[in-house]
Amino acid sequence: MFETLTESLGSFFSKIGAKGRKITETDVKEGLRTVRMALLEADVALPVVKTFMDKVGEKAVGQAVLESVQPQEQLVKIVHDELIDLMGGGEAQLVLQNQGPTIIMMCGLQGSGKTTTTAKLANRLKAKGRKPLLVAADLQRPAAVAQLKVLGEDLDVPVFSESGVSPPDVCVHAVAHAKQTGRDIVLLDTAGRLHIDDDLMKELETVQQRTQPHEILLVVDAMVGQDAVQSAKEFDARLPISGVILTKLDGDARGGAALSVKHVTGKPIKFVGVGEKLDRLEEFHPERMATRILGMGDVVSLVEKAQQVIDQDQAQKFQDKMLKDRLTLEDFLTQLRAVKKMGSIKDLLGMVPGMAGLKDLDASDDHIGQVEAVICSMTPEERRNPSIIGASRKQRIARGSGVSVNDVSRLLKQFEDVTKQLSSLGKAQKFVDRMMPGPAGAQRPGRVLTAEQRKEIKKRRKLEKERKKKNRR
Repeated sequence: MFETLTESLGSFFSKIGAKGRKITETDVKEGLRTVRMALLEADVALPVVKTFMDKVGEKAVGQAVLESVQPQEQLVKIVHDELIDLMGGGEAQLVLQNQGPTIIMMCGLQGSGKTTTTAKLANRLKAKGRKPLLVAADLQRPAAVAQLKVLGEDLDVPVFSESGVSPPDVCVHAVAHAKQTGRDIVLLDTAGRLHIDDDLMKELETVQQRTQPHEILLVVDAMVGQDAVQSAKEFDARLPISGVILTKLDGDARGGAALSVKHVTGKPIKFVGVGEKLDRLEEFHPERMATRILGMGDVVSLVEKAQQVIDQDQAQKFQDKMLKDRLTLEDFLTQLRAVKKMGSIKDLLGMVPGMAGLKDLDASDDHIGQVEAVICSMTPEERRNPSIIGASRKQRIARGSGVSVNDVSRLLKQFEDVTKQLSSLGKAQKFVDRMMPGPAGAQRPGRVLTAEQRKEIKKRRKLEKERKKKNRR
């Protein structure tokens, strides 16, 4: 997502970086013209673009650059802050009740992914220890009830449905059922239409009046761009929308809806759908999204994803084997499968600072699946000791995994190179441990420096250079 915008902003900051110690009005106008075109190409609403450009231009022109800070770094900070403000500032959380069931009403147009998103939200809440109840109140779309029942069965979450009654009655009865059965979350999957009409809105208004939901979440398809923003605006005019869920954000390279919906509707984005699987619903963090747009990665989200899928004991064993030069292809396969659980490799690279711009790196999900197939076609002995794999074994592995012999040889060579690099890191760590002894099991502080620490180091180096220069005189 945001690939085009990220590239344009990166080009803009590079041009500014080549300027002097003060950003002039001409510099900013020239650069912001590029940014304005990038925002419009990303399908950001025109009023939003105008407001954003005015704010950035006002703050950037004539801005005095701080000592030891490059001009583009300070401008990045300005754009970063304005992007956060544009997308809603602070994070918006669901309002969950301590007593009685929390009623969450889901609404949106047909095709926006509303039913699947309802199931995704149930899955997320269940993982946090809640007991959700899915309510099949979409009686307009054929097979909508059946679809929700299948999703509920996959998640082991009960689905409430009734036939022969109106959608508002189904919702009222579902809330009563939730109270009787001890379910603390009620998710109302209401009907949608291909377009907003009066009948649809009247039905939704009746559901809202009779159930008094604590949250009304509007599900909109990010890929339809400004149409999504316009539909959100129209829904909000008729219902007290409390938040927005953007779906299919992973398939939208432009991302204009994410940058426009909060400004246009005044309603925060609470979640984003980033894949088809039922665990691909994420909380929306404006600050993290702003850093990703600027190509600065999103390390916090990456760590959170890793903590959810990587077993700490396995990670420790992997590290121990690395330090002892005993890594095998079985270890590599285990780590590869853990990474796959974290989501799309392309999205993960976008969270790593400086990696978002990589285009030629073959890290597609298909390529990762191919690597997994090759390793799975090996015998346990071959995985533990790849050096025994000769020509005949390579041919057998290639046939079993559906790849060429060259692909097998390439994988083995890459694994050999990686293990050598990890071995070097392991030896370096052992040397550090010998030179810097500490309590057993103590975790040493990382070498990640804060901005203040970097400034202090730079200042000391400058003073040291001046002192040496003075002594030479």
